[in-house]
Amino acid sequence: MDIELAAAVAAVRDELLKAAEAGAGQDLVFEVGSVEMEFEIEVRADAKAGGGLKVWAVSAQAEAGASRTRTHRVSFKLKPRNADGTGLEVAGDHDRTGPGDLSGHLGR
Repeated sequence: MDIELAAAVAAVRDELLKAAEAGAGQDLVFEVGSVEMEFEIEVRADAKAGGGLKVWAVSAQAEAGASRTRTHRVSFKLKPRNADGTGLEVAGDHDRTGPGDLSGHLGR
């Protein structure tokens, strides 16, 4: 399954925002540090985009099945910030003994 690199970054951003929203008003706060991401990517010409290029994050299975493409490894760091420029914080309840219900987040 190929995923546009922008969609992969957006998914991480969305999950951080969910964590921040879920922890709003809690006693214990964590500032999110840099987020390191690494992908195997494939660059393809996109005829629909007026001859532009698209960057796709590819899985090992997709790479193995693509006989005429070249993949590259790209890594980068992101430092999440709120729109006002302050650091992003996620919070948790200090009385909580475990991570809570992760059933909706496992197996992704």
